[in-house]
Amino acid sequence: MQPLLSCSHVYYSYHTLQGETPALNDIHFQVNEGEFVSIVGPSGCGKSTLLSLLCGLGSPESGSVSFQGRPIDRQNRSRIGYMLQHDHLFEWRSVWKNILLGLEIQKKLSEDTLLEADHLLKLYGLYPFKDARPSQLSGGMRQRAALIRTLLLHPDLLLLDEPFSALDYQTRLKVSDDIGSIIRSSGKTAILVTHDLSEAVSLGDRVIVLTPLPAGIKNILAVEFPKELSPLERRNTNAFKDYFNQIWKELNPCEP
Repeated sequence: MQPLLSCSHVYYSYHTLQGETPALNDIHFQVNEGEFVSIVGPSGCGKSTLLSLLCGLGSPESGSVSFQGRPIDRQNRSRIGYMLQHDHLFEWRSVWKNILLGLEIQKKLSEDTLLEADHLLKLYGLYPFKDARPSQLSGGMRQRAALIRTLLLHPDLLLLDEPFSALDYQTRLKVSDDIGSIIRSSGKTAILVTHDLSEAVSLGDRVIVLTPLPAGIKNILAVEFPKELSPLERRNTNAFKDYFNQIWKELNPCEP
């Protein structure tokens, strides 16, 4: 089976007047359709740089990134959804108008897409707030609105760049559980970049552990839980503790 995304021996450096700073060093992995892959690594190691290459916002200096068997270009880039650290909802637009923004930009507004938007708002508990402004929503509700906006474009791949980092801890647990369950139930393929090891293990099918800058792959760990467990329920298992401790040791080899 052909992987949905293939990152093949990718190298990348930043160039300034002061010189060259290597950021990515021989990154090589594949993601299959329906997988949820988490990426963790030391702060500043190049995780977000990698994510920007995976969605075609930049090009590797050497190596390649392919999506659905071909290099990422203007046509297939639209099949990749990107959720950032902040929801980027516009205060002057209602929740309804915010979730339709991507459809408006891509000129895909139609009776069918409006019905789907209405359905997703009801499905994910935001319908009573469709006419509210973003400032009237909780942080978790705003992230759900941002996810609906992304899902309405029917991406084949979701890239999540620390999407819960702006939330307080309790809200972050609930929202990561909600959004992780939504992504799995929709059958989407997702790649999550996070500093939170618990989040990486509770959401992922595999966890890619990166080295300090320049980022290379230190390990790729398969994470196996019963399929019926939600991300929050995974955290209560013994397997979760084992995976967490293994990744912690990968990232902190000098600690006992």
